[in-house]
Amino acid sequence: MDVLGLLGDGFAGALTPANLLWVVVGCLLGTAVGVLPGLGSSMAVALLLPVTFSLDPTAAFIMFAGVYFGGLFGDSTMGILMNTPGQASAIASTFEGHKMALNGRAAQALATAAIGAFVGGMIASVLVVFLAPALASFSSSFGPAEFFALALFAFVTTSSVVTDDALKGLGSLCLGLGIAVIGVDGISGAPRFTMGVPELFDGISLVTVTVAVLALGEVIYVACLARHLKDGRMVRATGRPWLSKRELREAAPAWLRGTAIGLPFGVVPAGGSEIPTFLAFGLEKRLDARRKHPQFGTGAIRGLAAPEAAGNSTTGMAMGALLSLGLPVSATAAIMLAAFRQYGLQPGPLLFDRSPDLVWALLASFFIAMVVLLVINLPFAMLWAKLLRIPRAYLYAGIAVFCGLGIYATSGSVFDLLMLLGIGLVGFLMRALDVPLAPLIIGMVLGPLAETSLRDAALSADGDFSVLVAGPIPIVLYAVLAVVVAVTVTSRVRARRAARRELVDA
Repeated sequence: MDVLGLLGDGFAGALTPANLLWVVVGCLLGTAVGVLPGLGSSMAVALLLPVTFSLDPTAAFIMFAGVYFGGLFGDSTMGILMNTPGQASAIASTFEGHKMALNGRAAQALATAAIGAFVGGMIASVLVVFLAPALASFSSSFGPAEFFALALFAFVTTSSVVTDDALKGLGSLCLGLGIAVIGVDGISGAPRFTMGVPELFDGISLVTVTVAVLALGEVIYVACLARHLKDGRMVRATGRPWLSKRELREAAPAWLRGTAIGLPFGVVPAGGSEIPTFLAFGLEKRLDARRKHPQFGTGAIRGLAAPEAAGNSTTGMAMGALLSLGLPVSATAAIMLAAFRQYGLQPGPLLFDRSPDLVWALLASFFIAMVVLLVINLPFAMLWAKLLRIPRAYLYAGIAVFCGLGIYATSGSVFDLLMLLGIGLVGFLMRALDVPLAPLIIGMVLGPLAETSLRDAALSADGDFSVLVAGPIPIVLYAVLAVVVAVTVTSRVRARRAARRELVDA
């Protein structure tokens, strides 16, 4: 009952005209950016990060939540209509969703995606409301050893387990950690890797890095390699934008199964919603193979419903993990963690005690965002597709200008603009070489936490590093990490052996 009372207070704060406006603005911006090819929710949050510091924290994070959820649906819209998903989390939705569109069922496919996102996000929001306070209370028992184990778990899983190339993932992580240690050491006061440049004594701003890598790097990539990009043909959505009773009966179990698969991944640092969407799709495909008349490959509605619900349930739970544990499980969550720190807030157990108005208004805004997205996406999905008519040159030139203006507005420093350009070139190279960006951002966000926790643990034990494995929570985290790595390595070795056998047989 206490939780319901606090949630009621949150709704009272979120439903004020100003905050309700920011929810709608966030949903509109997130969907609009998600629709555009090559962009996504992480870029939208990164671009908005410098320009929201004039807002109060509650309004800013309510808008960020709308952007986060709206970007996912925008990605799926393009995957369905053009077979070009904006981010990896929407790839699984394109397999059957685009086939539905080619079969003249684009409107029904968009409705399936919108309702699936609503179901998955709403169930996850309900669980977050009741579980986040408990997780926050549990995390209050964490000490330096536990936080170091948690950071190490996030480093390994995001850099080597969920990436196709472990070496590239680890390289990206090391680059993020290297950027994070630039500046004056907080304990000794000694400058580290500053090369005598006074502007680097305060370190490199995370806002500058995220905007440069995610936004400006993408702009340079498009400018340099645009001739290699192929635009697909958009399928027009005609017919009824709602589902029949038979289609609802077909999709409903898949929505629930996808939601159940996605929920656990919201609290596990596994790189975001890519894995649960593919798992949900694979489960539905296996179930379909047992049917008398299999439908996969021809536009099966269950093959679209399950990944959509899985992706949004993962996103909803990820917000709960961020608020209660301070743990970002994806690149977008890492950027939001950076936004909390820019406002002088630290997600975790103390956030619920120190800023209850912000936390519960943000949790209430999740429910509002789900409803707003359903309202603006069910009947108007095709209107978002018209954004593709914006010439690519104008679109990306505008993004580049927005990047520069946003960074200069927050720092007023020409040096930061030069850093923006330099790191943007690094982001371009990473994009061109297919190096994952998420490990870099998570390494930069969690690197200071890991360093501080390691030092505090060692100092508290007089230099005895065995304290890092002295408690039950670190031991469990390390054991789970070892199992995950072992399973991943085994599966990849088997996949390579199978590929070699196929080549030999051929």
